[in-house]
Amino acid sequence: MVAFGKKLRESQIQEWKGYYINYKLMKKKVKRYIEQMEVGAQNRHNVLRDFSLLLDKQIEKIVLFLLEQQGVIAHRLSDIGQEHHSLLQQPNILNISELREAYRNVGRDLLKLLKFVEINAIGLRKILKKFDKQLGYKFTDYYVKTRANHPYSQLRQVFRHVGIGAVVGVLSNTFADLWDLEQCQGSYISIYDQPSYAHRDPVLDSIKVAVDRLSNSTNVLQFLGRHAFIIEEELPPPSEDQFVDERYHFMSLLLNLASTFLYMVNTYIVVPTADNYSLNLGAAASVCGVVIGSMAVAQVFSSVYFSAWSNRSYLRPLILSSIVLLVGNTLYALAYDLNSIVVLLVGRLFCGLGSARAVNRRYISDCVPVKLRMQASAGFVSASALGMACGPALACLLQTNFKIYKFTMNEETLPGWVMALAWLVYLLWLWFCFKEPPPHKSEGKPYQVDAGMSETFLVFFLLYGTVHVVVENGHTQPLLMNSEAKEQDEDGEENDDSEEGSEETQKPVTSIVMAYKLLTPSVKVQLFVYFMLKYAMEIILAESSLITEYYFNWSTSNVAIFLACLGLTVLPVNIVVGNYISNMFEERQVLLTSEIMVCIGLLLSFNILIPYSVAQYVGSALITFVSAEVLEGVNLSLLSRMMSSRLSRGTFNGGLLSTEAGTLARVIADATITISGYLSESKLLNTTLIPALLICISSIVTTCYTFNSLY
Repeated sequence: MVAFGKKLRESQIQEWKGYYINYKLMKKKVKRYIEQMEVGAQNRHNVLRDFSLLLDKQIEKIVLFLLEQQGVIAHRLSDIGQEHHSLLQQPNILNISELREAYRNVGRDLLKLLKFVEINAIGLRKILKKFDKQLGYKFTDYYVKTRANHPYSQLRQVFRHVGIGAVVGVLSNTFADLWDLEQCQGSYISIYDQPSYAHRDPVLDSIKVAVDRLSNSTNVLQFLGRHAFIIEEELPPPSEDQFVDERYHFMSLLLNLASTFLYMVNTYIVVPTADNYSLNLGAAASVCGVVIGSMAVAQVFSSVYFSAWSNRSYLRPLILSSIVLLVGNTLYALAYDLNSIVVLLVGRLFCGLGSARAVNRRYISDCVPVKLRMQASAGFVSASALGMACGPALACLLQTNFKIYKFTMNEETLPGWVMALAWLVYLLWLWFCFKEPPPHKSEGKPYQVDAGMSETFLVFFLLYGTVHVVVENGHTQPLLMNSEAKEQDEDGEENDDSEEGSEETQKPVTSIVMAYKLLTPSVKVQLFVYFMLKYAMEIILAESSLITEYYFNWSTSNVAIFLACLGLTVLPVNIVVGNYISNMFEERQVLLTSEIMVCIGLLLSFNILIPYSVAQYVGSALITFVSAEVLEGVNLSLLSRMMSSRLSRGTFNGGLLSTEAGTLARVIADATITISGYLSESKLLNTTLIPALLICISSIVTTCYTFNSLY
């Protein structure tokens, strides 16, 4: 196992070694604080003050060196600029090439400086997280509030790379100018007049990527990809790309995306007709909540099983998933002729047991090269969004009624028959075209699932932890965390803190308890936020057929079109947020604003005093749904940055935790709809919205409570 401190040292530029954050020193200080507090030699106030001063000195060292190197680069650019000015008088192709190479060398040095800043930023985040975890204090909240928001903040210099943009601007303009001279155009191109010329040289593209990564700048592809919640190693081994390429197969990736798309179609194709199907089988219309939610209930358990199986294989779990979904949809369709609500529910349970989204996500994480992983992640999210829109749209097209032999084909049964056929075709395609990747070199003994606990309990642990965060006063958590392992660092010094010994190694988590220990208060809050947004979205979607029929007498086609239109907003919203909003505001600001907008949407949905109108329902549903979509992107982006890198692989990975939290939210939301429907159909809307509103308000409060830790 390679500790993070060692990986950090290996990533450093040797000639600048003395100017990096001294992670080892601060790790020792944290250990010493623990020992001193055990014997009462230190109190909380002195620890916070002492460690703050130490961190201030470290950041000051980094920032002064950064400014010094920026000055060196600026001086070199000034010298080269004089040669550039002379070249403008007498253009020469040979001199142009030499000058371009000189500028490229400056660009390469700037890349080194950006790498220096990035490694220090990672080290700062790690030591802040370590301090909070080991001592149980909210040091990050205190430090960011007092330092990052100050007008003379040195911390902001590290995370916002102040001044580097000016150097990039000079390089961009000069490269455009040299290109103009080389082409003998004489138009004297300026990047300010023609921005398309700003990145004519590969070194500038590399600088732009490094700057975007450091500043969390996004585009639509990156923002979409973050929805997949595939946690990246912050300091990956150099050989990772070369090995992962051997596991990559384009058709297999396409099959994974097809599985994602079909499963989402399968989930939402029944929503417009579930209430009528329940009525035709002799049950109450509100039983549609159970019909829709039973799929999510089974998914809570199947996600764990398929995630564990994907440690050994990808093809076999996908085959089993397709077979189970084929059987489930067939049972769903046969329930009408059998006149059995039990068969209907069993069919939907089978569909949930066939959920292979954990496998789809794991394949992208483990088998797609890093250079293609963002595109693959965006494809995963786009396939999900497209499936969500196509499901209701397809249900709208299945408005017919006929028989084939003894089997009824109508708007209730055709979704089952169509999906059964789709999964049969997919199964054949999968069998002949999927290529099983070779075992990962880092995989030793296959990871075992902790059979003594259900994953459901993990989600309850997460929710309990969130409540605990709300009531803690900053130091009510346990003072010491037991080490999971002890190891020797390269200097022969014992490393006995759990963060170094377990969290920051590459060994995946193999039990629920280990996964829970790695969740910081901020991560627990963000998982609770994810639970909230999925709950709100499920309430809006799952009860749409009931609400619209009761208040507006909408037909199945109208409901299907409404749901399809909601689904179609996903990609445009992500384009706007990814290209503009996320680059104008901090993620934590977008997060809190989106939560407030979800709350406003829920408040507008209530039926109080005035007659309920189509405009009120559609407008409030749109606000809630779109705000939840924006919230999901920034929420998962923050989670991927804050969650332990140990949760990037293995059975109990971060993607599984988020999936389980969201799935449990859907289960509870659908159960709420069914229970509320038995009370009174006229009160269904308000009764289901009340818990959604309370959960939303709770998430806003907990987000405010940990706001400064989301840095």
